[in-house]
Amino acid sequence: MPSKPIPGSSGEVLTTLPSAYLPHGATGLLHLPRFIAKAKHVKAHGALPASYAKNYKRGMDRFLCMHLGVDPAAVEKIVLESATDGEIDAKLQALFPADVRAPKWNREYVQKGMTPSGREFLKEALTNMGCADRVEQIVSVVDLIEFDEGRIE
Repeated sequence: MPSKPIPGSSGEVLTTLPSAYLPHGATGLLHLPRFIAKAKHVKAHGALPASYAKNYKRGMDRFLCMHLGVDPAAVEKIVLESATDGEIDAKLQALFPADVRAPKWNREYVQKGMTPSGREFLKEALTNMGCADRVEQIVSVVDLIEFDEGRIE
């Protein structure tokens, strides 16, 4: 039987965040629903758990914003100041370029971690989670997110 992460090995896990493979309805961008959900968590609770706070507006959030040419803080501000999802979407579409190049971003996003150094990162992370046997199955950072949050068994 394949291993599962040692509880707490990656810190607190927010199973309420959307799948890393779920595209944003208005733009088609992968990861954007997660970034929005993390900002909503900050709005509702004042902060993210430490395991998420370390990469909030950094990591994949920042890579997405670099792709779009926007500051991650601007995305967070929109979420914090908006009352509805519709308002968030409208303000984000005004902030983002007209062509968000979703296919380009989505392809790059799902391939994060597939370089030799990325594979080493994944191997180390999986080993720390007690799951070194999963290194051939968890092939990208996006898969690692899904695995950690319980969406890949």
